[in-house]
Amino acid sequence: MTLAEVSHLAARIRGEVAKAVVGQTGIVDALLVALLAQGHVLLEGPPGTAKTFLAQTFAATLGLQFGRIQFTPDLMPGDILGSNLFNFQTSKFTLTRGPIFCELLLADEINRTPPKTQAALLEAMQERRVTLDGTAHPLADNFLVVATQNPIENQGVYPLPEAQLDRFLFKLLVPYPSAAEEAKIIATFGQRVGPQKPADLGVGQVTDGKTLAAAAAAVKTITLAESVIDYIVRLLRATRESPDLAAGASPRAGVLLANAARARAALDARDYVLPDDVKALAVPVLRHRLLLSPAAEIEGKQVEMLVGELVEATEAPR
Repeated sequence: MTLAEVSHLAARIRGEVAKAVVGQTGIVDALLVALLAQGHVLLEGPPGTAKTFLAQTFAATLGLQFGRIQFTPDLMPGDILGSNLFNFQTSKFTLTRGPIFCELLLADEINRTPPKTQAALLEAMQERRVTLDGTAHPLADNFLVVATQNPIENQGVYPLPEAQLDRFLFKLLVPYPSAAEEAKIIATFGQRVGPQKPADLGVGQVTDGKTLAAAAAAVKTITLAESVIDYIVRLLRATRESPDLAAGASPRAGVLLANAARARAALDARDYVLPDDVKALAVPVLRHRLLLSPAAEIEGKQVEMLVGELVEATEAPR
């Protein structure tokens, strides 16, 4: 697949998603970047902003096997991964696969379940496999987790540990729609009764797993110049040296930022990465990996603001 074909495919996916989801174009573009970079996404936003519906619609356009887990405080790891159950008829243990055995997994309200259950996703997100009773079971090569969480409530929630957050390529903040978009949403869905389904709104499948694998392979051919690599390194090291940050970005963050920048270049049908690609993706890649210092928290500083300042202060290659 050529990069021009990758860009055309992304445009078709955007068009299908737009049939059901009003606005959220920036979120859709970020999901496309994550898909091509084979990274996971954490969506954070208030209730009712179509986080779940967006993930369902996105999966429908891709033709991927969709799985959903509603995270609750009483959810156990076995409810996600599955287990080996004894079959009395055959006198053998039989593997019962959990909902994680899919291609696109929606982890809805992931911060409502305890860390023990959250950790069940770690191996799957990092290595695309699940280990049950000492046996490793592979997941799909294009396995993608789209997790959601609600930033408003703080009762009965379990904040994601840093190791879990570091597995996500992006943390995306889902905003409220504009007044015009909200009017369109009400006009479109206000006359409908019952659950909304992408197919009912004309959303169709535009690709499949084989095509997506070819697109991901095309992304790997994009050139990442030494000057851009140096720029990413200097940006990462700046986060570790900032007095406003108690913890900076890890080397994994740099690898994921580079992969995402290559995927963003592919969406524009470019065979090389620009410093602007890195700048555009720095905030969603880094915002969930950095910890504010106590002094910065007292002063009311925001991670996004600090990342923006570091990007401006770090000289980009010409």
